[in-house]
Amino acid sequence: MKLHDLLKGLVPLQLEGNADVDITGVNIDSRKVEAGNMFIAVKGTATDGHGYIGKAIELGAKAIVCEDMPERVAGVTYVRVENTEQIVGQIATTFYGHPTRKLKLLGVTGTNGKTTIATVLYNLFREMGHKAGLLSTVVNYVDGEAIPTEHTTPDPITLNALLARMVEAGCEYVFMEVSSHSVVQNRIGGLRFVGGIFTNITRDHLDYHKTFENYIKAKKLFFDRLPKEAFAITNVDDKNGLVMVQNTKAVVKTYSVQSPADFKAKIIECHFEGMYLNINGREVGVQFIGKFNVSNLLAVFGTAVMLGKDPEEVLVALSKMKPVNGRFEALRSPKGFTAIVDYAHTPDALENVLSAIHGVLEGKGQVITVCGAGGNRDKGKRPLMAREAVKQSDKVILTSDNPRFEEPEDILNDMLAGLNEEQMQKVITIVDRRQAIKTACMLAQEGDVILIAGKGHEDYQIIKGVKHHFDDKEEVRACFTV
Repeated sequence: MKLHDLLKGLVPLQLEGNADVDITGVNIDSRKVEAGNMFIAVKGTATDGHGYIGKAIELGAKAIVCEDMPERVAGVTYVRVENTEQIVGQIATTFYGHPTRKLKLLGVTGTNGKTTIATVLYNLFREMGHKAGLLSTVVNYVDGEAIPTEHTTPDPITLNALLARMVEAGCEYVFMEVSSHSVVQNRIGGLRFVGGIFTNITRDHLDYHKTFENYIKAKKLFFDRLPKEAFAITNVDDKNGLVMVQNTKAVVKTYSVQSPADFKAKIIECHFEGMYLNINGREVGVQFIGKFNVSNLLAVFGTAVMLGKDPEEVLVALSKMKPVNGRFEALRSPKGFTAIVDYAHTPDALENVLSAIHGVLEGKGQVITVCGAGGNRDKGKRPLMAREAVKQSDKVILTSDNPRFEEPEDILNDMLAGLNEEQMQKVITIVDRRQAIKTACMLAQEGDVILIAGKGHEDYQIIKGVKHHFDDKEEVRACFTV
């Protein structure tokens, strides 16, 4: 593609060199640059791409997009713009042929529920005979091909390359988790969404956003940017549900389990194998558990209907859907107790999962919770998580999550700081996560439930910055055989 075609719609502050040069690829990572590529120097949160312009040119870059002009090298074209981060998405989507003009792209944003909603939508539409793509925290899919993921929302170049592959594979729909980071950092710039879902918003990522107000604004910005041809489906059970869509140009629809809404549901019956629900006046059995999952399934149902699907057909397909990896996965012990593995890593998510457990138990067994908190992340939520775990559990074992570069003991002390003397009577701390899970399984009696929270689908622990294999489900199953 010619450089001048790649820059269509952009007004550079300065352009030096040949605008007719052929561009063979686009990169923001200098290590990936190949001959004939464009290198875009982005001033990121950790490193400044301007420091790698020389390396990119050594590897064969023929065009440099930057904010600050470096020393010129002959044969290289320089494009200076005001903010490189803001234009990466636009350049990437142009280079890859505007893939979202050929796909129906649906974005899911919120603190909790994004992975479940996006994944169930992907599985639902494939069940209904469509080719579909998925961009999620757990794994990406190009129709049936699984592609490992590193971030909830990839960088704009990786993202557009994946979307282009989905177009080539014949996908009609793509369901995508949209993180607050990706909105603020313009990772989704240039993409065309046909719809957006808001799940809920509670305290998370304040290490990055600094204040809860900034976090709300980041989520809201996604809906502010939706075009009038799109739709926005919002959870009115969340107090910020209507705030999210107050400035959107999109068609607004609502869903709720406790208020009047366009898409409404109530639980008729609930057990550890699933629930029987009434959704918009129709009854359906599903293989999910808990009120929070009723909200998730309502968002799925509403989205499918807004995408033109027959409600009856959607409910039939919904009854066949299974829980997402690491999201309220129930494992039954030969000794008669149940272990639930869940990704819950915020106070609100912990509350939701524990409430769901109590909704099934109805006081007929004890709840033992194993949880921790991630290192090098929002420290303010640590005491809140400990408090939530103690409030709804008979016993709590505080342990390591992903300590990253922090000392696990320091994280546990931050959690313990949220508890009073009476609450401390319920708590033991075991730094080693494997031993913590083993202890919970030893304590559990027939009819009890163990909640192992925080890591869900993750099959690793990050300790001192190093990834070690660790899978909560593997550990639980090993305990079952002892």
